[in-house]
Amino acid sequence: MVGFIQGIGRRTPLGWLQLSHEKGRLLVALSGIAFADVLMFMQLGFQTALYDSNTRLHQNLLTDIVLISPQARNLISMSTFSRRRLYQAGDIPGVKSAEAMYANIVSWKNPQTRQETSVLVMGLPNQPTFNIPEVNQQLDTIKLPDTFLFDRGARGDYEKAIAQIEKGQKVTTEIERRTITISGLFKVGASFAADGNLITSSDNFLRLFPRREASSISIGLITLKPGADPKQVANSLKSHLQDDVKVLTREEFIKFEENYWKTNTSIGFIFSLGVGMGFLVGIIIVYQVLSTDVNAHIKEYATFKAMGYRNLYLLGVVFEEAIILAVLGFIPGLVVPLGLYRMTRNATNLPVYMTVARALQVLIMTIIMCMISGAIATRKLQSADPADMF
Repeated sequence: MVGFIQGIGRRTPLGWLQLSHEKGRLLVALSGIAFADVLMFMQLGFQTALYDSNTRLHQNLLTDIVLISPQARNLISMSTFSRRRLYQAGDIPGVKSAEAMYANIVSWKNPQTRQETSVLVMGLPNQPTFNIPEVNQQLDTIKLPDTFLFDRGARGDYEKAIAQIEKGQKVTTEIERRTITISGLFKVGASFAADGNLITSSDNFLRLFPRREASSISIGLITLKPGADPKQVANSLKSHLQDDVKVLTREEFIKFEENYWKTNTSIGFIFSLGVGMGFLVGIIIVYQVLSTDVNAHIKEYATFKAMGYRNLYLLGVVFEEAIILAVLGFIPGLVVPLGLYRMTRNATNLPVYMTVARALQVLIMTIIMCMISGAIATRKLQSADPADMF
């Protein structure tokens, strides 16, 4: 095998010469591979944006342990449980505080266009809840009656309203037939579940939803004393509390949201299927190119075999073509998604970004894709008999 590799390094680059001889066929092949790469990049980008956009609030929570209802599905469908569980949690060694948080998805009127859209409304306790400085600096502001903070990263037409708020002017709109005042801004961004977010105090949240009892909370935020082990305290809470509440560490709460979008919705499956389809399309395109090339040069390959060259050498030529196609096709397949990612961010406010890890992932998939095509295309070559070619 070492001799074969050394021979590849010394021999004439037949793979490149054959590909470059038919420039039109080469361009078609590179276009096909680039298209397959773009498809995989976009699907992977959307899939990552799905998980990142729906867990940004979870990742910014200033808490060690989270209590939720066993019927909760995700952040926009949390269900509720009794505040009594927070009082019981405070008796566990290592627990510093246990606070209640409210959350509900609701339709509101865009203060600028007056069109209705979905936003997530959160009622926070009287202490920093998120690692978002803009929110923590305005905790006193949201204590005022019917006063809310608006997510400047929301999806939709809000430029004029945001400009007014930035100038210190108050903007009013309606939720649940109740007039509210937007007096501050923060930035989290839209998600696949909601177009934006609103933050207020617990009291304002309960005023907005008068049928909601104060004792029925959405999320319990457990802060631990310094040095306490979250997993150990979580196990103690699980054994101490009743089955009407689920205990999760902060990391488990993030995974809880991700798993919902991966397993309980069709969106995650569709994006994974799109990646697989792109991979399959690439295999078919490269196979057609390499198979055509092998058929066009079958007599030349037969001559090599008659001269004593082994199948391994001829396979090396085809695999060389496959690797060249993979690398050259990957370059435009990487450049195009950069522009598409930016266009998607501007249009949807979703976190669609190119990462080094994703670029390497698609590059490896492209090489594997082309190698599989090369392996399939060489089947006829291996069975070719020089005596039958002349």
